Amino acid sequence: MAGSVTDVGIHAMEVYFPRLFVDQTELEQFDGASSGKYTVGLGQMQMGFCADHEDVQSIMLTVTAKLMEKHNIDPKSVGFLAVGTETIVDKSKSVKTQLMQLFPGNGDIEGVDVTNACFGGTQAVFHTVDWVYANVDGSRENRWALAVMGDIAVYDKGPARCTGGAGAVALLIGPNAPLVFDRGLRAVHMQSVYDFYKPRMTSEYPVVDGALSVQSYLSALDACYQLYGAKYAKITNGKHPDLSNFAAVLFHSPYARLVQKSLGRLAFHDFVSGRHSHLSSLDQLSAFRDTPLNATYGDKSFEKAVLTASEQLFRAKTDPSLLFARRIGNMYTGSLYGGLCSLLLTQSPSELVGRRLLLFSYGSGSAAAIFSLSVCTDASRLQGLLQSAKEAAYQLDHRVKASPKQFARALEMREQLLGKAPYQPQALCMDDNDGEGMMHFPLFPDTFYLTQIDEKFRRRYERATNVQQNGH
Repeated sequence: MAGSVTDVGIHAMEVYFPRLFVDQTELEQFDGASSGKYTVGLGQMQMGFCADHEDVQSIMLTVTAKLMEKHNIDPKSVGFLAVGTETIVDKSKSVKTQLMQLFPGNGDIEGVDVTNACFGGTQAVFHTVDWVYANVDGSRENRWALAVMGDIAVYDKGPARCTGGAGAVALLIGPNAPLVFDRGLRAVHMQSVYDFYKPRMTSEYPVVDGALSVQSYLSALDACYQLYGAKYAKITNGKHPDLSNFAAVLFHSPYARLVQKSLGRLAFHDFVSGRHSHLSSLDQLSAFRDTPLNATYGDKSFEKAVLTASEQLFRAKTDPSLLFARRIGNMYTGSLYGGLCSLLLTQSPSELVGRRLLLFSYGSGSAAAIFSLSVCTDASRLQGLLQSAKEAAYQLDHRVKASPKQFARALEMREQLLGKAPYQPQALCMDDNDGEGMMHFPLFPDTFYLTQIDEKFRRRYERATNVQQNGH
């Protein structure tokens, strides 16, 4: 890492998700929803979930340790670590301080937690990149920076429960990276809106205005794309970008169908600006050329037109990034970066090298950004990232399917977890069969898990062994 600081970006990435999942088709039947409501209407296949022996700190410990160990990162070689999460277990003590147990002998690590719904992860990434540019000079400061993000997304009984998920992502960031954050191309949009928020300190469940949340997401997308175009033109002597300029377009994914609609909106922006050689069915878009953007939110005929015009574009540039989103669900702060891992897994390096990736991040409340990554021109430099993606995909295929009844029971257990001391997780106390057909709640090897909350609300963690992973 010695030398002048250029090309700051991602050197390594690891993903963690729980070993348990529920099938969305089975969940439709269990919830009494119409067939296809979750699988077709939302575009979801499976949803990962945690019982009460995993919390946000345990999943962050797991993914951070995984990154450090797999990539042989000396704990003393890290100078910055920022955490993005909205899953709060303490109103004062940050998750970052809990992670410090992984860095023995090195208390000189800047950074704390960043919280704003699903956007905290991206802001943590921005802080991490900025720290490298501001501090690393190859002589006085020459250490790595880490951005860690993750959440356990759960909802109360009702129509939103199927849009949950759980997972965490850790990024190793430094100069001369294979995936470089483009400087001067962050387009941010923030406003005050009550679309999704968590005012109840004794509950993990949010208060959600579903229609307003979708509109806020899409309006932020509109604003960010227009601003990104203006900033892009400023640094390229007036050249305005369109979707054909990017090898892939990635989105924060509450559910896959919203992502597809979002790409359609960006395609509409390209059409209105006259850059539409990459689109089809332009006649359907023509009917909306003069329609104000705020009149298109919730307009089904508009949605149909933009989905048709961007269908091939979606299959080529965005669908490859949705593997984890469809099978894990919404990882909240980690969602967008799980999409990046999915892209690396499903796209050939030859299709990415030397190209830009466009990314949209959104967090309710609201905060949003569009930014871009430039991929290096040497495909061999992507091999480490590709190997991590392949290993994550292997774990994805080796999870344990739970019944919808077991999923509902796990959420009931999590409700008992909040605000109680002392507390021992029920998932650690169950027999092989408790009379309800309950199984143990297995963990992947080397997963950190919560063992107890003592009488002073202090949380204790241990790490699963290969034996414990099977629940025996």
